[in-house]
Amino acid sequence: MTPAILFLEKQKVEFELLEYEHDASNQNFANEAAEKLGLKAESVFKTLVVEVDSDKFVVAIVPSNKQLSMKKLAKAVSGKKAILAQAKKVQNMTGYVLGGVSPFGQKKRLVTILDVSANNFESIFVSGGRRGLELSINPAVFPEYLNARISDIAT
Repeated sequence: MTPAILFLEKQKVEFELLEYEHDASNQNFANEAAEKLGLKAESVFKTLVVEVDSDKFVVAIVPSNKQLSMKKLAKAVSGKKAILAQAKKVQNMTGYVLGGVSPFGQKKRLVTILDVSANNFESIFVSGGRRGLELSINPAVFPEYLNARISDIAT
């Protein structure tokens, strides 16, 4: 039971769990999930923690087959410069290790931006809080339960 699952159950949010055997040598976590679970890459989203203007941390959720546009993300949160946060900072703020960062159940509530392409699906897939665990969930949950904003942040 991960903090993400506990959070969703407490909120009575509908979701489905999918598990796969994570290959420790694979560092491309979202693509691995799509491949091993037989899912379309554009429906599997990666959760990234980004540092904007050296003082603001933001959760960006983008499809596994796309890249996060640092420029678009910075603009979406009225910032100038964005870079990926260091792994140690990510773990301290979210409580999750890289490859297992879920948007749900994080230790610290951060500003969250979901890529607009999520609206193309009835369900998207995000990490369930550990490597090898994915959640299938309706994208409408993100604004409702995370106060997430929807924006075009992928390239």
